[in-house]
Amino acid sequence: MRYLIFIVLTIIFFRTNFPQINPGAKQISLSHSDVALSNDVFSIFNNPAGLAQINWREAGVYYSPAPFGLTELANGYLAYNEPLSIGSVSLGAMTYGFNLYKESRLIAGFSYNYLNKFFAGIAFNFHMVSIKNYGNANAFYINLGGLAYITKELRWGFSIYNLNRATLGNDKDQIPLIFNSGFSYNLTDNLSLNAAIEKELLFNASIRFGIDYEIVKYISVRSGFQNEPSMFTAGLGINYSIFSLDYAVFSHPDLGLTHQAGIIISFGTAGSRYDKIRKHLE
Repeated sequence: MRYLIFIVLTIIFFRTNFPQINPGAKQISLSHSDVALSNDVFSIFNNPAGLAQINWREAGVYYSPAPFGLTELANGYLAYNEPLSIGSVSLGAMTYGFNLYKESRLIAGFSYNYLNKFFAGIAFNFHMVSIKNYGNANAFYINLGGLAYITKELRWGFSIYNLNRATLGNDKDQIPLIFNSGFSYNLTDNLSLNAAIEKELLFNASIRFGIDYEIVKYISVRSGFQNEPSMFTAGLGINYSIFSLDYAVFSHPDLGLTHQAGIIISFGTAGSRYDKIRKHLE
């Protein structure tokens, strides 16, 4: 019984303080400051507008088997992006929890490319929760996103999570309403600086910063910081041929360190992601 109480309290703490720990490992290593970057398949969960920058098929898998050493907090994500002439369509799925408490989510998105400078995206979520001996609940909600190239180097982006304020069961705000906006700037061809501010309706705003630096061909290093809650993040990306392998670590002031990993496959295309997007949009 004490073990069960500990797990339930930990899950509640994790969910309350991390309502948007979204994939993938790159995004986490940047402290989710990438709302104006959003340039890989996991953008369907973060800012669906960014998917319209990608003119190739892409699939991704992200998995965190035991955050903070607790298998009960295991979570995994799948995502797929299919390019169209005017944007892209995408699909995704999420699972979180263990046999006593389980969450699942299915997501479908569409993103639109206007003049290779302005991008808009929408994602439809079907969210399911199951608690042993207490039954099931589900909800449908909508995410919106936008991204604009102010110059070739500077981008502005925004996202709205749970636009229709859906909830689970009869309790309000079980699924948070979250606003996110920020900028991304390519200081050089291989160095991007990212900043964002995220505001959940019932909590203080969180300010986030992240740096993504391709130190040598095939290898990128990343780091980030956010407050509310205070968190330092770091990560490594290995990009070779059509494969991108990403790793992230972040520290929590109470729970300590935890690790994540993910892999992305870019079908039919190889090379630097930044170079491919730049050539496509130009």
